[in-house]
Amino acid sequence: MTEAPSRQQKRIQADHPSYKWVALSNTTLGILISTINSSIVIISLPAIFKGIHVDPLGAGNVSYLLWMIMGFLVVSAVLVVMLGRLGDLYGRVKIYNLGFVVFSLASVFLSLDPLQGGGGALWLIIGRIIQGIGGSMLFANSTAILTDAFPAEQRGMALGINNVAAVAGSFIGLIVGGVLSEVDWRLVFWVSVPIGVLGTIWSYKSLHDTGARRHGGLDLPGNLTFAVGLTAILVAITYGIQPYGDHTMGWTNPWVLGGLIGGAVVLVAFCVIETKIADPMFAMSLFKIRPFWAGNLAGLLSSVARGGMQFMLIIWLQGIWLPLHGYSYESTPLWAGIYMLPLTVGFLVAGPVSGVLSDRFGARLFAAGGMVLVAVTFIGFLVIPVNFPYWLFALILLVNGLASGLFAAPNVS
Repeated sequence: MTEAPSRQQKRIQADHPSYKWVALSNTTLGILISTINSSIVIISLPAIFKGIHVDPLGAGNVSYLLWMIMGFLVVSAVLVVMLGRLGDLYGRVKIYNLGFVVFSLASVFLSLDPLQGGGGALWLIIGRIIQGIGGSMLFANSTAILTDAFPAEQRGMALGINNVAAVAGSFIGLIVGGVLSEVDWRLVFWVSVPIGVLGTIWSYKSLHDTGARRHGGLDLPGNLTFAVGLTAILVAITYGIQPYGDHTMGWTNPWVLGGLIGGAVVLVAFCVIETKIADPMFAMSLFKIRPFWAGNLAGLLSSVARGGMQFMLIIWLQGIWLPLHGYSYESTPLWAGIYMLPLTVGFLVAGPVSGVLSDRFGARLFAAGGMVLVAVTFIGFLVIPVNFPYWLFALILLVNGLASGLFAAPNVS
């Protein structure tokens, strides 16, 4: 009599031909949910602050506005390298799975905010920071899981798909946030709960740690200097854009200057430490590889440009164009998300196609050409009138999305 397959045997094993696609689909979901939540709040801020009865532009409230946006991003930037290192030491899948759990619990915490006013804002900021920790766990280990699962000749394709999902998530978040905040601001956070629970169950049941563990201790000096230096710079930038004294911005604030200069000094110390320690958090020798440092620099500049564009276009639509065209303040998040759809469509069309073509014809032409085209669209946004005809705005958005899609996967590859 044949025994029924055990619970473990019902799982797709790591050496099964289909396992790599399971790993790709699950890590893509993890990256997508993380990056959607990096932008979903930006477009929903009017509805969120109205829901907790806070005027974000009122005296003393600007910090709430900035930290609602920056809390998630600062934590993600500071922790992603450290959590990747922890994955190397203790198991990439283990840290990745825990990321889904933390992210899901933080989403529930955010959705259940019982407070109003400043207390409600602080509750949301704390929740976003916790959510950022979970997102960092997902982001830091997804690439390593894919590298373990895919053979060398297919890794570029797998990493390209993951990167397309990462960038697409920042666009999709604008649309989802605009739609959900029109119904109820809490839905902006509730939407992540079922996806997070699904991802948690799926990852625990399907993923395996197949990569070799790296032996050695945790680089405490490196982790500490990296976290302190980067946090100081990001916090200083956050407060540098707030008014200070008689100035409209805070770049002359001694605390801001101290954070920028001190943070830079600590990061220099981090670089020195990483070249001296036996088990560094980050191998500085990687920067001797030209495609590595150039690709990362290009990715950084692309992200700065994309984030700045999204922020300014949301302000342009919600604060100027939509009210000029008769839309009520309450409905502007929804319509801003809808009117930015061409951006997402362009990226989703060009991203996968560019990944396939770059594998065949080389990455350089598509990555460089995409960024040149993005720069051209920025010129387009500069020259169109403030009260633009929508068809022209939509066309520039579409081209920007196509150009960003051309760049994303080839640059990662």
